[in-house]
Amino acid sequence: MFTGIVEELGEVTAVENLGDASRFRLRGPVVTEGAQHGDSIAVNGVCLTVVEHEGDEFTADVMAETLLRSSLGALTVGSRVNLERPTAVGARLGGHIVQGHVDGTGQVLGRTPSENWEIVRISLPAELTRYVVEKGSITVDGISLTVVEAGTDHFTVSLIPTTLALTTLGRKQPGDPVNLEVDVIAKYVERLLGDRAQGATK
Repeated sequence: MFTGIVEELGEVTAVENLGDASRFRLRGPVVTEGAQHGDSIAVNGVCLTVVEHEGDEFTADVMAETLLRSSLGALTVGSRVNLERPTAVGARLGGHIVQGHVDGTGQVLGRTPSENWEIVRISLPAELTRYVVEKGSITVDGISLTVVEAGTDHFTVSLIPTTLALTTLGRKQPGDPVNLEVDVIAKYVERLLGDRAQGATK
């Protein structure tokens, strides 16, 4: 489990095509400290497994399904990525519960700068609209954010200077893809209420 609090802005140093998968080598001195084979690290909000670890770099294999359903397929050598290690038991939950399982992708539609923050507008797939509410939580490229406005096909988030400086959202431009993970609690509640409704009709 993750919390959506990005620990480090890493970099893709190599991409190897494996046919039905890709192997990424990523640099991240903070998240690789003490890393071992089999550990999990969230890369732009996608939970990946460490294959190899050497120095301040690690490799991770990404299956075709993940490449198709996330924005990882658009990464190239030099791409900057948000990195986060799993939350330790007993640690503070700084953001919200994040699984690292991408529900869909959106695109940056626009940016509105202000003196002390910036509003970013992001497209929202129709199948995810019901999970996104104003003042609710959403994960964008692995970043735990609060929804400012929730539309039928988009939402907005307000980014403070720290988020702009230390994550990929400070660099994303209109048209760039982003990974989206909605609040898992909303999905469980929907499923439970749906099962209850079906049971009442039997």
